[in-house]
Amino acid sequence: MRRFAALWLAAVVVATISGCGYTTHSQINERYKTIYIEPFVNKVDIAHETSSGNKYKLYRPSLETDVSQHVSNKFLFDGNLKPATKESADLVLKGELVELRRDPLRYDNSDNVTEYRLSICVNIALWDKRENKMLFEENNFVGYTTYFISGSLAKTDDAAVNDALEDLSRRIVERVVEQW
Repeated sequence: MRRFAALWLAAVVVATISGCGYTTHSQINERYKTIYIEPFVNKVDIAHETSSGNKYKLYRPSLETDVSQHVSNKFLFDGNLKPATKESADLVLKGELVELRRDPLRYDNSDNVTEYRLSICVNIALWDKRENKMLFEENNFVGYTTYFISGSLAKTDDAAVNDALEDLSRRIVERVVEQW
């Protein structure tokens, strides 16, 4: 019985010390302390004819500026990488706004839309400025929200865009910092 208790105690101590590998620390290389977020470029094609495949595309003036600002604010909030000037930054995040979509999700009995999914799609690339080397590139990176247009859970289009910007900026910071 004593031997069993000693083995059990040893197993508990080993399991406690080794843990499961979970950490709240950033997975980004320790040499990276600062990041420059280049202003996102608007590549939304507003001159393209409407078809069944793109009839839900939208255009919102200066959305690329809003994306840049939300991403910068999210890096400030996260704290793992400090936004800096282009000259002093260790990393450079480049991005292009490629699409804003509002897709219907739910209809009422009269075939009127009651719920939408609003998606903001960007292309992003992270560069190591010192080595002038691309660390990763992601095309069609999406942040989105769903919202009702009537009832107690209704949101305005502006509120929905803001929620989608929050989701997009959170996902971008996670992608950069966690290096999955």
